[in-house]
Amino acid sequence: MDRFLKIVNAKVITSQGIVNEGVVTVKNGLIESVGNKNIDIEGAVEIDAAGLYLSPGFIDLHIHGGGGADFMDGTAEAFLTIAQTHARYGTTAMYPTTLTSEKKDLLETLQVFERANKRNDNGAQLMGMHLEGPYFSMSQRGAQDPRYIRNPDPAEYKEVVAASASIKRWSSAPELEGAVEMGRFLRSRGILPAIAHTDAIYEEVAEAFENGYTLATHFYSGMSGVMRRNGYRYAGVIESGYLINEMDVEVIADGVHLPAPLLKLIYKIKGADHIALITDAMRAAGMPEGDSILGGMETGLKVVVDKGVAWLPDRSSFAGSVATADRLVRNIINLAEVSLTDAVKMISLTPARIMGIDSHKGSIAVGKDADLVLFDEDIQIRKTIVKGNIVYSSDNR
Repeated sequence: MDRFLKIVNAKVITSQGIVNEGVVTVKNGLIESVGNKNIDIEGAVEIDAAGLYLSPGFIDLHIHGGGGADFMDGTAEAFLTIAQTHARYGTTAMYPTTLTSEKKDLLETLQVFERANKRNDNGAQLMGMHLEGPYFSMSQRGAQDPRYIRNPDPAEYKEVVAASASIKRWSSAPELEGAVEMGRFLRSRGILPAIAHTDAIYEEVAEAFENGYTLATHFYSGMSGVMRRNGYRYAGVIESGYLINEMDVEVIADGVHLPAPLLKLIYKIKGADHIALITDAMRAAGMPEGDSILGGMETGLKVVVDKGVAWLPDRSSFAGSVATADRLVRNIINLAEVSLTDAVKMISLTPARIMGIDSHKGSIAVGKDADLVLFDEDIQIRKTIVKGNIVYSSDNR
């Protein structure tokens, strides 16, 4: 039996602009039409948006947890809890992210991902794994556990890649010995290398970019800026991200990691086409404040969540964020004075393009997956729809 869904009276956010009093129809999980004409479809589930915005679903490229669970917990239930938690805030697709760890923990997490993905029918779609570390600069480790930080090991990373087809990106410090070769290897396997937790200078970033490192992980966080070596100044990763026009950057727009002036600067230079908004959320997202853990329950680091900020206990570093996708959109609009359409683009079409899935996700267009979000003027989520299925409704309908 064909499944039909029709959404009427919506302000539809498309790549061409906002369609007022818009109508979107869905057949078997795919968008079938977008326009103003209310087509009569027998048997269709109809949603009257009553003037709410209808947006493409939010895509989170970098997320560690939520709802009291972390992807490093080693259980399928943790994956499903996180997917369901963030669906309440408009996320329809996500790339579960690891932390620095032993090889065995990475391999186990990849296996758990594959088990969880087969059972995930009531939350954000799990698009593939993002491995964050363990090949980082110790001086830029942030909240990454120093016990596991090391240089790229070809035997290790090739074994990990061979173990699972679910790896879609891998964040590393490009200045480390062997990192450029690793980037070339990852690209040859269809995996996106990303620059992260790094003390690289411009020349090292430029070489890495030419060898596949086209994304800067959580821009400004855990990366070098202008530095002095032997009296001479060098451009760091931040300046490199601006100078290399085609470099994409992730931005944690939680209102904590980056103040309004820096959000405005990033937007002014990079534009919506090269910025992906990310939560970098840890397990405390969507939970009451207090003590928490970054990473697995058994091996993770202690964290304190206070006034919307996740800290290491000594307050020396942020420990991820407790942001949700709706908060990112609100903040980038209010703090950086970005238009609604550009804000939505930075959390839908741009991340889809970065990950090579924009042929079927990232915008409201005929033939694409019906990943949709209904929200009000304050970006309060009313409904989240994944491939035509309502996975969250604020009114339980």
